Amino acid sequence: MKMQQLGGCGPVSALGVGAMSFGNFYGPTTEANSHAILDAALAAGVTHVDTANVYGMGGSEAAIGSFLKARGAGTRARFFIATKAAITRDDAGNRCFRNDLAHLEAELDQSLARMGTDHVDLFYVHRRDPDMPIEDVAGALGELKKKGKIKGIGFSEIAPASLRRAAAEHPVDAVQSEYSLGVRAPELGLVQACKDLGTALVGFGPVGRSFLTDDPIPLSRVPDLGWLKVNPRFQEPNYSNNIKATDAFRALAADMGLPAAALAIAWVLAQGAHVFAIPGTRSVAHFEELVTGAGVALSAAQLAEITRVLPAGWAHGDRYSAGQWVGPERFC
Repeated sequence: MKMQQLGGCGPVSALGVGAMSFGNFYGPTTEANSHAILDAALAAGVTHVDTANVYGMGGSEAAIGSFLKARGAGTRARFFIATKAAITRDDAGNRCFRNDLAHLEAELDQSLARMGTDHVDLFYVHRRDPDMPIEDVAGALGELKKKGKIKGIGFSEIAPASLRRAAAEHPVDAVQSEYSLGVRAPELGLVQACKDLGTALVGFGPVGRSFLTDDPIPLSRVPDLGWLKVNPRFQEPNYSNNIKATDAFRALAADMGLPAAALAIAWVLAQGAHVFAIPGTRSVAHFEELVTGAGVALSAAQLAEITRVLPAGWAHGDRYSAGQWVGPERFC
């Protein structure tokens, strides 16, 4: 497995396990199924596991914790574990974001307990609180690092300008953002800012929430998936237009002898030595396709052909609904 430097955290596998899928996000799963994915990761040399306290309301972290306990001594040391906090509810039950040290540390302590570990290798602020200076947030994360509860700090879905402000207070090891052939916005400043600052760009959704695979989520399943059923790209006529647009990509992958998901991963990882991909899946067979992609080095000619087939801006519909855009920082 290809290893890359992740900020100041050391070498980490370029491909990671996006453990949102351990929390029933894309459909029901089981602890045994999540364990099977982690076993496959170990076998493939995938060290990077990304989760969050809100994935399955702690269920994703609990599955990771039970796996570490079941597999015994030495297993924890084989993984680079990242988690996140900041998404919560106010006294009235409304969704909100808290970035203060007291909240982040309390949530982190619960995450550590669920996973049965005394530290995480990377801790992200899942969503920025716009009312709190990001310099103060970076300083709070630095305090958690001093305590030994976290080894690296990160932010999810922030703008390049915010990253530069945070990094002026404390080195930022990683920024997580959606990045794929269908979401090219990070190329308008975030990819560049991360490279300038020695920060890893950790791309989630690298296979386009299934559009860039050989088996896209069928329209018939969308109404049963709470997040996708309100997402613009999965609503008609956008859904059908996106299937039609990606048919040529699937054909290109087949011509290259690759699963479409493998080609999508290879493209993301070709965007820079500081770029990582953390796809999620509930299928070991699909996970093996993703691993294949991490081992593919694309030529300039192949990259050009991919761009010809799926030029920037091909996708139909916004990547988020109005409600889903609450939290992520828009910068372009």
